Amino acid sequence: MSDFNLSAFSDAIADVAATAAPALASFVTHHHRTASAFHWRDGYFVTAEEAVEAGEEIELTLASGESMKAELVGRDPSTGVALLKPASAAAGLPQLAQAGAVRPGNLAIAVGNSDGAALAVFGTVGEVGPAWRSMRGGTIDRRINLAINTGGRFEGGPVLDAKGGLIGMLLFGPRRRALVMPYETIERAVATLREKGHVARGYLGAGLHPIRNGDTKGAMVMSLDDNGPAKAAGLHVGDIVVAWNGEAVHGPRELIRKLGPDSAGTTVTLGVSSGGAERDVSITIGEKPLS
Repeated sequence: MSDFNLSAFSDAIADVAATAAPALASFVTHHHRTASAFHWRDGYFVTAEEAVEAGEEIELTLASGESMKAELVGRDPSTGVALLKPASAAAGLPQLAQAGAVRPGNLAIAVGNSDGAALAVFGTVGEVGPAWRSMRGGTIDRRINLAINTGGRFEGGPVLDAKGGLIGMLLFGPRRRALVMPYETIERAVATLREKGHVARGYLGAGLHPIRNGDTKGAMVMSLDDNGPAKAAGLHVGDIVVAWNGEAVHGPRELIRKLGPDSAGTTVTLGVSSGGAERDVSITIGEKPLS
């Protein structure tokens, strides 16, 4: 590659980042670190759910250097999306357009903001896979992992394609692996958060513990909410949940994944083992109380 082409490539990356920069903001988290946020539409900003706490005061610093207080409209732990609404309107905030389809090897540009200063780093899309379910039961439209080296200040910021289109929001998975919460998932979460302030999560009302007793693997009921669905359905402390609608459950983690937003209000059949005997329990999944 000639020096001219390398220089043009470098400028193209910087231009994509510069075009997106006015949409970005930063704030200091409850962990006393800086995270990014970006304008979604209609004056609302999105950021990483784990970077915000209910009831805390949030102050956004825009790319212009202007600071403004923002309200936490709602948060969705199942998708990692939080929605913020500044107390006053900011002028000239661009809206990032949705990117087209991405493939492994496509260029990915992560952008962020730190006290008004623009941040940018690029790498590639490392993996594109099908829909998956998060550890907290959220349905994520696509699995997009990044081959990109970035730090915590980028968390909650946008990930762009080579044309500046919005692929999604940067989050960190296990071992701080950079991954993307896809545009479609954010859009669905934002619509619910604007309407309700939260995304409903399924609720059993049972404290669970992993158990392996011989050939029996499952989630043992250690405690029950007196007003919860599990007790109403006839579950008892000591019962071991081994199946969900006929599908084996090997521990609490699998059960929690099934308690996503789409499970609230549905009736399922739990396979339960107790004292060597097995039975089926029909239970209507509740909605997790707001904490």
